[in-house]
Amino acid sequence: MKQREVTILGQSYILGCPDGGEALLSAAVASVDREMSAIRDAGKVKARERIAVLAALNLAYQLADRSQRAASMAVAPVEQEARSPWGPDAAEAELDALIQRVDAALGDDGQLL
Repeated sequence: MKQREVTILGQSYILGCPDGGEALLSAAVASVDREMSAIRDAGKVKARERIAVLAALNLAYQLADRSQRAASMAVAPVEQEARSPWGPDAAEAELDALIQRVDAALGDDGQLL
């Protein structure tokens, strides 16, 4: 596993990255940074931990919404689960992974949950 230095909301973090996962990690970091920056720039929340929690909730909502829309577009639910990696278990696993990444990014600032 490689380590990469990334910057989120102006702060550097060293994150572990599996071989071949650099592009996915970069996309995830960009997404988290974009969400956190938008919340900070709105000016209503100043504390980094609260910004991180709100960003995590926004991203989790987007993930759940995407999963729900994919499921509702199915002609038959069984067929959709066979075609889509976004079944209920996969969505929950993605949410858990997202929370772990945010916790890792927060480091000494404290964990979300």
